[in-house]
Amino acid sequence: MKKLSDGTMTALLKNEHGLIKALKLAEFIEGAVMKKGQKVMYVDLGPLGTGVIFGAEYMNAADIIKNLKIGDKISGKIIDQENDDGFVELSLAEAGKQKVWAEIKEMKDKDEPVMVKILAANTGGLLTEVNGMKAFLPVSQLSNEHYPRVPDGSKEKILDELKKMVGTDLRVKIITNTQNMNKLIVSEREVANENVKELLAKYKVGDVIEGIISGVADFGAFMRFVDQPSIEGLIHISELDHKLIEHPKEVVKVNDSVKAKVVEIKDGRVSLSLKALKPNPWDTVAEKYKEGQTVTGTITRFNPFGAFVGLDIEIQGLVHVTEFGGVDEMKQKIELGKQYKFTISSLKPAEKRIILKVVK
Repeated sequence: MKKLSDGTMTALLKNEHGLIKALKLAEFIEGAVMKKGQKVMYVDLGPLGTGVIFGAEYMNAADIIKNLKIGDKISGKIIDQENDDGFVELSLAEAGKQKVWAEIKEMKDKDEPVMVKILAANTGGLLTEVNGMKAFLPVSQLSNEHYPRVPDGSKEKILDELKKMVGTDLRVKIITNTQNMNKLIVSEREVANENVKELLAKYKVGDVIEGIISGVADFGAFMRFVDQPSIEGLIHISELDHKLIEHPKEVVKVNDSVKAKVVEIKDGRVSLSLKALKPNPWDTVAEKYKEGQTVTGTITRFNPFGAFVGLDIEIQGLVHVTEFGGVDEMKQKIELGKQYKFTISSLKPAEKRIILKVVK
């Protein structure tokens, strides 16, 4: 009777227990070194059988293999679930990468900051490396200090600002590490927030803070605290003024001295409001305007549902697009910057809304 080879016996056992199906190509599997030859190494995979590294794969991993001892644990990539001899063929070419990913996971689990060098930039953020692995730092994850404050939101200008950071060192935290997608995302903001959280402990919602406008973007303005320059809060465009504005620069500019009210403190970030400290013109709008009243207003802006009409410096009304039949017809009958007469058909101060009809 012909004696079965170790590999064939392993294959039979695996078939019996349905284990071959459990092995997937390109998957990583752990095992222990069981035997080393001149150009071959065998790995004990436990109930999954015996792994083998030979030929080109052995040569590619020669530097790793020469330092391995019997019993050492390794992680190999499956390149054949079962070869002609019944062994699982493995590759150690990516074993070093596996070790790095394990180190990166440990860094993330410990929530430790790491120092990285910025290697390149694109419109979405900065490119860097952690332990030799490529990593990405999105613009949204930059600290307030390094956030590119481009007033018009131009992608070209944002890229110009980001390019200035190439070559600099930053302290970051790992926020996403997806090995199977080779994806590593880091954040500078998370590190900055940790420092700011302690400083913010002495402030509370409702406090009025003196500050200096340190940056203006299309979505709002940044304000640095006078008494604690390490803290920088955001005044969203909707919190700059009671009136509708197209851009924050209509209300503030860099280096303006302002007072703002703290409206939220969360996760090391502080949100502020300028309009909370300003008289609300809508509180007294009913004293000046009445339903059925004829008023003169200036067309200030078009949008898909109508046109905004400036009735005075602070109050705007809306004439609905249905008054004209459609957007194109509306733009033919009224022009931006021109004055027209309107009738107030609805006045709702609590909703900050005045609905107008064109006087024909």
